[in-house]
Amino acid sequence: MRRPALWPTRFGWAFLGLVLLTLIGCINYALSLGYGLTFLLVGVWIVTAAQARRAAATLDLTVQPPAEAVAGHETAFTAQVRQSGAASPVTLRGWAEQNGQRVPLSAALFVGAGHTQTAALRLSDPVRGPLRLTGVQLVAHDPFGLWQATRTVTAQAQTAVLPAPEADAPAPPTLTAAGSGEAGRRTAGQEDFAGLRPYAAGDAPRLISWRHAARSGQLVTREFDAPLGQALDLNWNATQGEQEARLSRLAAWVTAARAAGLPFRLTLPGQSLPVGSGDAHAGRALRALALHPPFPAPPEQKAGNEFLSRPAWLGGPNTTEAPSAPLPAAPLQFSLLALGVALLPGLLRWPLWASALVLWLLTYRGLQAEPGRRLRALPPPLLLVLVGVAAFGLNATYGTLLGQDGGTALLAALLALKAAETRTVRDARLLTLLGLFVTSTHFFHDQGPLTALHSLLASVLLLAAAARWMGDRGDPAAQAALSPTVPRPLLGLSARLLLLSLPLAALLFVFFPRPDGPLWQLPINQGARTGLADQISAGEYSTLAQSDAVAFRADFGGPLPPPDERYWRGPVYELFDGQGWQQVRGRFAAPSAEARPGAPVWSYSITLEPSGKPWLLALDLPTTLPQSALLTGAFQAATLRPASLRTRYEWNSQAAVLGRQESQERLGLNLALPDTLDAANPQSRALAASWRTLAPEQRVQAGLDVFRKGDFAYTLTPPKLPETNRIDAFLFGSKRGFCEHYSSAFAFLMRAAGVPARIVGGYQGGEVNPAGGYLIVRQQNAHAWTEVWLQGQGWVRVDPTAAVAPARVQADLGTALTQPQATAPRERTTLERAKLRLDALQNQWNTWVVSYDGAQQRSLLSRLGVSGTGSPLYLLALLGAAALTLLPALAFVRRRALPRDPALLALHDLSTRLRLPRGPGETPTAYAERAAAHSPQQAPLLRDIARRFNALRYGPHAGPEELRQLQALVRQVRRTERT
Repeated sequence: MRRPALWPTRFGWAFLGLVLLTLIGCINYALSLGYGLTFLLVGVWIVTAAQARRAAATLDLTVQPPAEAVAGHETAFTAQVRQSGAASPVTLRGWAEQNGQRVPLSAALFVGAGHTQTAALRLSDPVRGPLRLTGVQLVAHDPFGLWQATRTVTAQAQTAVLPAPEADAPAPPTLTAAGSGEAGRRTAGQEDFAGLRPYAAGDAPRLISWRHAARSGQLVTREFDAPLGQALDLNWNATQGEQEARLSRLAAWVTAARAAGLPFRLTLPGQSLPVGSGDAHAGRALRALALHPPFPAPPEQKAGNEFLSRPAWLGGPNTTEAPSAPLPAAPLQFSLLALGVALLPGLLRWPLWASALVLWLLTYRGLQAEPGRRLRALPPPLLLVLVGVAAFGLNATYGTLLGQDGGTALLAALLALKAAETRTVRDARLLTLLGLFVTSTHFFHDQGPLTALHSLLASVLLLAAAARWMGDRGDPAAQAALSPTVPRPLLGLSARLLLLSLPLAALLFVFFPRPDGPLWQLPINQGARTGLADQISAGEYSTLAQSDAVAFRADFGGPLPPPDERYWRGPVYELFDGQGWQQVRGRFAAPSAEARPGAPVWSYSITLEPSGKPWLLALDLPTTLPQSALLTGAFQAATLRPASLRTRYEWNSQAAVLGRQESQERLGLNLALPDTLDAANPQSRALAASWRTLAPEQRVQAGLDVFRKGDFAYTLTPPKLPETNRIDAFLFGSKRGFCEHYSSAFAFLMRAAGVPARIVGGYQGGEVNPAGGYLIVRQQNAHAWTEVWLQGQGWVRVDPTAAVAPARVQADLGTALTQPQATAPRERTTLERAKLRLDALQNQWNTWVVSYDGAQQRSLLSRLGVSGTGSPLYLLALLGAAALTLLPALAFVRRRALPRDPALLALHDLSTRLRLPRGPGETPTAYAERAAAHSPQQAPLLRDIARRFNALRYGPHAGPEELRQLQALVRQVRRTERT
């Protein structure tokens, strides 16, 4: 027996297209968790292929012709399909040959494990003539409908399509014979017994002489006669018109004669039947009418569209889907529920009105599907209006529809609108693919463990929804089992298949080549999340400091730098306009940078949360830069690809003398003060002017003494400063502020005193997590400090905030606000320690899952002795390892395909030992005879096995002992060696 031919269905090709699309997106946007989901779906695609092939191999088929077929009336061949392995959806495809034309037939059903299911291969409009079933294809599908395994079965069944009897046909002419009574001539009738004759097909059972058959073993039919009188003369010449009309009238006369029990004679051109009566005689007459040449041409047949078939561009039928009945409520509602779970993270993130629109559309469609509710379908014009409203509103909210927020929200709205207009099974199955795609878009926003768990849950539900539509295929038992809205067996099946796909997904996650750059650039983030803006003014950092969200994590893999050296350098602000400070985009000569002799080199990794900004946070002077990063003339590390996703960078930094040789143009810029009246700040200028006679270092100390001795306070809620002379208002008025107040005022004083100064933004400090030995730098650690340029020393960091609240540098923000002079952070509470342990797990997840990239992959391969992802050794090892990871899944599929019936399992073991598969519909006795011819030396044993199998299945005293005897006999069969 040939192996089943395996090919993806239309749905399977669409599923593969989805996988390729998500893979391209993961490659372009470095969505590490997206790789995991994509490879998990790849594993499902491969495992289900094995399931479909196994299911096809365990199917048996028998076909019976219709008892009677009449032209113009639907007729059907009856097919019985038995599944000795695991339950599977099945499609039957047959070809009926009629009058030289092949007509396609099909039926869909669901066959349970060890069950037999009956299906009808229907021919809607047959014409008169011979009808023969020339072949049947058994097409087994996997539970999700991704694959079809096709096996061609030789199934010969034929019948004759009778002409349709004419309605209201006139009475036929009669034939009169001479003589009557006992002495006269006799004719066929129902009055007197006339003798016995051999049985002929079509004879009525009531005419068979069963007593004679019991004695002789031969079937004979009793004949009766009557005195010759009148009989109907059904003659071709008595009819007029076209051939089919004449045959139709003759068929009406034959049918009427059979119903009345009247004898008749049939005369056709080149053929005649003598006078007779009864069912057998009428059957022979109708068959003669059906097979009278020439035969009419059959009408053109249109095959129904099947979403599971091969697409037209791959040789499949080019068809259109016919209008269908309303979709059943339970499968549709479960699909909508799965979609709702897939959209859940977005519903919590999108604008309230957009989330409400999506939920309303899904809920309305689910309620509309219930038979008892009279809810109208949403008209297409209304759906188009809703599309426009959603696009306009989201564009107004996010400023664009191309970014990650606006784009994913619009996609969800379109998906909900598609669900609202779903009318066919094809559309309902398409919702599964769209739901999986939407699930992958959540990785743009977060790739944490909770998002990973959500993607797994959504995948289980969506795949179960796909299987739900495959299971509802005409099997009453299956429909009864699947009647609840949430089908637990299908959820378990989906979860098991995903679990079996995990080894392959893990292998591909680790070893699938990962490029270092994107394929193209699109905006996937609309705003900064770190709060480090292009410019700062009073209040910028104090607002940010109220957030405890993580900005980045720093893992040193060893000793940590002391608290007063944890300055994470970000944007540098050099241009002051009286209100705020801005960055400078001008070009200056490159300054010098010299490492301090004996200064330690800090090696660490930064896992940066999404920010959408180009700044990379680093300590002191980076001595090595990550790929695609650069160092500006202000010693600010930046990247050409802003961090729109969580990203990991490796750094080496060392304390250095920055800008000992600096551009005079830049130094002049850092001495400039605005000359407008609203930014004059005369009091501050006068104070700074009094220091000009001091050495530059003494001017710096004089400026710090202003804060140390001036009764200043460190607070997150400083009073609002006026629009004019803000520096004077702070230094000589409120004296309450946050880091941006102190750094701005100090930089102004230094410039007014003749010392070049600028503000550096970034983060200071970080919370040590004892569970992981790394630093957690939060948004509340955002900080601004000052750099002054001193002759021979270059740019020197000066933090005026530390002069007011030393605890801001030595401890943390919370301690600095309550105990400004403290030198150590406060004791952590039990809840805070628990949060740190959770964060340690998050950090491990970020390190080994989210931040896994091409550099880490190359490092791993080098440790394994593999030169690169393109080497022959790499490809060979990857293919071999992939095959090994699929072994558990293939074993599971093979085990599920085994017959559930112990007796059938014994027969399956016999066919395995002999390497001789059973044919479709082949009885155990016939198989034993064929196996005996294949292995003559074991013929007695094989016939004994068939006899015991029949006794076990059909005998009155079958029990466990008989089953053990059958299994023992099977084990005695010698295995046939593979040839």
